Amino acid sequence: MNIKLIGSACLITLIFCACNDGKPATNKTTTPQAYQALTLEPRSTVIYTDFPATIEGIEIVQLRPMVDGYLEKTYVPEGANVTKGQLLFQIQNPVYDEAVITAKAAVQSAQANVDAARMNVEKVRPLVEKDIVSKYELESAQYSLKGEQAALDQANASLRNARTNVGYTTLRSPITGVMGSIPYKIGDLISSTTSSPLTSLSRIDKVYAYFALSEKQLLNLSNRVPGATLQDKLDHLPPVSLVLADGSQYPQKGRLMTASGFITTGTGTVSLKAQFVNPTGLIRSGASTIVRIPRTMDTALMVPQSATYQLQDKTFVYLLINDNKVISMPITATSSNDGKFLIVTDGLKRGDRILVNGFNLRDSTVVIPRPINADSLYSNTK
Repeated sequence: MNIKLIGSACLITLIFCACNDGKPATNKTTTPQAYQALTLEPRSTVIYTDFPATIEGIEIVQLRPMVDGYLEKTYVPEGANVTKGQLLFQIQNPVYDEAVITAKAAVQSAQANVDAARMNVEKVRPLVEKDIVSKYELESAQYSLKGEQAALDQANASLRNARTNVGYTTLRSPITGVMGSIPYKIGDLISSTTSSPLTSLSRIDKVYAYFALSEKQLLNLSNRVPGATLQDKLDHLPPVSLVLADGSQYPQKGRLMTASGFITTGTGTVSLKAQFVNPTGLIRSGASTIVRIPRTMDTALMVPQSATYQLQDKTFVYLLINDNKVISMPITATSSNDGKFLIVTDGLKRGDRILVNGFNLRDSTVVIPRPINADSLYSNTK
C-alpha cells in the first residue's frame, strides 16, 4: 500500500515539474515607464478671430445723367483710373443747343428794351425839371425801365438754365477713383429716369472691409473691452489684419469702426467695418477678404496638441496625480493660431502636470515623469 502511495506522489511531482519547465513559479510585476511631463504655467499669447468681409471703396458714386439724349462718346474705358474733373461721357441732344441760341436772342431783345426805356427816362427827366411835363410822366418812364430790366434778368436766367442743360451733356468725374462697368453703348438713349447709372466710381485710396458680428460676440466684446460706447471699445482694440483671397496677408494694418448702430433682426448680427489705406490700389471694391482681429491673453494655459486625444467628441489629457499616477482629464480648449497648441479654458489649472507623449494608458498607471523644458516647447509660439 505504501509503495503505491509513494509512486502516486512521484508521478504528481513529475507532472507539476513538466508543466513549469523545471522553473519555480514567480509573481509577474509591471515596471513603470518614463514619459515627458510638462508643468503648466500661465503664459502670454495672441489668438486671432477671423470674420469674412467684403471690400468697398471709401467713396462710391453712381454717375447718372441729368438730361435726356443719346450717348455720343465714352472717353474712359471700364476699370480705368480717373481723376476728379476728368471728362468721361458726352451726351448728344440738339434741343439744348437750340435752347441756348433762343435764350441768347431773348437776352439781346430784352437788353434793347432796357436801353430804350432808359433813353426814355433820360428824355423825360429834363422836361419835368422845366415843368414842361408832369412828374408822373417821369415816374411812368422809370417804372417802364424797371419792368424791362426785370424782363432782361428773366432772359439772362433762361440763358443760364439753357447753358446748364448743355453742361449736363458733358459728364466729368466727381472724385478720383476707379471706373466701374458701363452698361450703355454709343448711340443708346439715356435719361435721368433710367434705373441703371452710366457707371459707378469708387475711390479706393482707402477702403472699408465690412463684416458682421453676432449678438453674442458683440456682448463678449463689450464685457471684456473698456469704453463708454461701442466706438470707444473698438478704439481700445489693437490694429487688425486683412487676409486676401489668395491667403496672403495685406501688409497694411487697419482700424475698426462702427458701420451700423442696429442689430439686424433677421440675422441677429451687427455690421462693423475696418478701414485700410490702399495706396497702390491692390484692393478693389467688391473683393472678398477676411478681417483678422487679434486678442492678447496674458494668463493662458497652453498644452501641446500632441499631448491630447479625442474620445466621443471630447478632448483629454493625461494628468499626473499623487504617486506619479495618471488619470484621463477632459478639458475645454480652443486651438492656437498655428494649430500646435490648445489654450485651455476649463479642466486644468496652474501647476498641473500632464504627460506630453503618453498614449493608451489606463487610469492609475504609475509612470516615471521626465520634466520637459517649457521655454523650449513654447518657443515656436512667439
